[in-house]
Order: sequence, then structure tokens, then C-alpha cells
Amino acid sequence: MTEQFWKRKSLSQMSHAEWESLCDGCALCCMHKLEDEDTGEVFYTDVACRLLNLETCRCRDYPGRAKKVAECLTLSLDEPEAFSWLPTTCAYRLLADGGDLAAWHPLVSGRPESVHEAGISVMGRARSENDTDEWTVLQQRS
Repeated sequence: MTEQFWKRKSLSQMSHAEWESLCDGCALCCMHKLEDEDTGEVFYTDVACRLLNLETCRCRDYPGRAKKVAECLTLSLDEPEAFSWLPTTCAYRLLADGGDLAAWHPLVSGRPESVHEAGISVMGRARSENDTDEWTVLQQRS
């Protein structure tokens, strides 16, 4: 992939491979979220989608996820409102808002584990929806 393509291309100009490489592997989009109806604030719980591999922070069935999980957040430029559900650290949201990738992002660092080392991902802080019926707020989306 061309180095720093995200600095010279808009999201709509990216190839499929470039688009997919923007995912830093934090898995926050795979967490159950709660929205305060009065304020619109979004809170991330510590409960993950049943398809999330908690050890790798990757989906166990990425190609088939939307068919298996009706609530799955699938991103598309045709539905920019979905970006509001993303954390402020998410590359898709950052770039859509005119920002840049953080130093810990794997495309910048060159290391996929940098997102975990920076404490951005849910690694070690999440549990599967299959294993619990109790939820805790993990973080508030800014």
C-alpha cells in the first residue's frame, strides 16, 4: 500500500484495501453502546459482540458479521451518520472530520500491536455478550 495514502486521498477516493486498513483494531465499534436519550452522549460498555475475538480484537466472521448480528456497525460513505457512533480516536471518524491518524495507529507506527500498547483498544477490558448479562460503562465517547 502507498505510504500515507490517507493524507492525499479522501475516504471516497480510497481503494477497498486502503479503506479496510484504516481500522486500527481497537474493537470499540464492536462493544455494546448506550446512548443517553436526553443528551445524545454515547457510552461504551465492557460487553463485546459475540463475534469479537477478545484475544485479537478482531471479528471472528468479518465478511458475514452483518448477517449474523443485526446491530453490527458497518461503515459506508453513504451513511455518514454511523460515524457519530465511532470513538473520537477512530481513523474513519478522524479523517471524515479532517483530522489525521495518531502516532499509535498501526499505519503510522508500522506495528499492529501499537493500538493495544497505547491502551486504545479493548484488549483485556472486554467480555463477550455470551458470557455475561451485567454491563459496565467502559468509556464515554467524547
